Amino acid sequence: MNMKILKVIKKSVMHSLAVLFYLLLIGRLLEKVGITSEVQFLRIIMDGIPPLEDKHLFIKDLRFEKVKVRIYQPKIPTTSQRRGILYFHGGVGLFGSIRAYERTCRYFARKSNSVVVSVGYRLAPEHPYPTQFEDCLAATIHFMRTAQDYGVDPSRIIICGDSSGGTLTAAVAQALVNRRDLPKLRAQILIYPFLQSVNFNLPSYQQNEGVPILLKQRILALGLKYLNRDLSIMEAVSKHSHIPEDLQLKYQKWVNPDYIPHEFKSRGYKPSTTHPFSEEIYTLVKPVFDTVFSPLIAEDSVIAQLPEAFILTCEFDVLRDDGLLYKKRLEDHGIKVTWCHLQEGFHGTVFLAFWGRVIAFQSGNKGLKKIVNFLRLM
Repeated sequence: MNMKILKVIKKSVMHSLAVLFYLLLIGRLLEKVGITSEVQFLRIIMDGIPPLEDKHLFIKDLRFEKVKVRIYQPKIPTTSQRRGILYFHGGVGLFGSIRAYERTCRYFARKSNSVVVSVGYRLAPEHPYPTQFEDCLAATIHFMRTAQDYGVDPSRIIICGDSSGGTLTAAVAQALVNRRDLPKLRAQILIYPFLQSVNFNLPSYQQNEGVPILLKQRILALGLKYLNRDLSIMEAVSKHSHIPEDLQLKYQKWVNPDYIPHEFKSRGYKPSTTHPFSEEIYTLVKPVFDTVFSPLIAEDSVIAQLPEAFILTCEFDVLRDDGLLYKKRLEDHGIKVTWCHLQEGFHGTVFLAFWGRVIAFQSGNKGLKKIVNFLRLM
């Protein structure tokens, strides 16, 4: 590919990111002037324009228990049972929907010849945390028990999610490790997941704090909105005043910049300074130390029983190091991990590859192909 084409692609990507970034700013402005909430605006933007009918798939809306789901089944006949994939969408538990991830789920169903279940879990703040996890867990258990009704092999069920959907994926996988009444999960796929609230000053947070579309301040603000906490405590959380000393010492063995490979610190990482602990802040944000919210800090006894994993990280993403640290924890316990790192990727790369095929991010397409290749081996 010549330099002229590369420049055109780079310009197109930067323009697309700028558009997305300004849409986020518009959402904040609309909330400030009282027209609509930022969350409601983002829900509308993410849903986008629905795709046309897919002649290759049977698509049906159902309920698993009380949870809305959309199931995608390939029309191609098969003589054996297919693998099943449950998809948990991103959106910080505040936005995102089955409709927003329609293209993603169709793609995985077609390309991997799998039955895909998109889980429409209920959103905060209307349905407070941890409703989102509870819905995903309920839908997963229901599917595991009824998999054969959809032509799925119960031993080939995979859970998958991006961003906060990756958080939910990790949390559901952990919740199922001691269930003897259910088949074992075949694998978990974590796409640039959020996995910890212990350290917001890891190298990736420092290096990418101002990189669209997920700025460091935005992830803190949206996380607090998800928990229905006042944003006035955001600065204190950013400075780690929410962690008591005993928990700092405990979590250092899992959430520690020393465990990040040196090559990921080359863009100017500096060790962070400690700040005074606030009992008041800790009390307000105590749920962030629940492993449902921060799966990276689960006990070793849980991590050691987890299924095989695929972890996708992006270089220009504040959450990059969450994925790297979880990869290390899994591998330290002998869990097989397939790792895909997108050197030119940013948060949202994979999801944005489906925006009506208008934005064709090369790194996102590469990540999608790697995920499909992994699925085909399951």
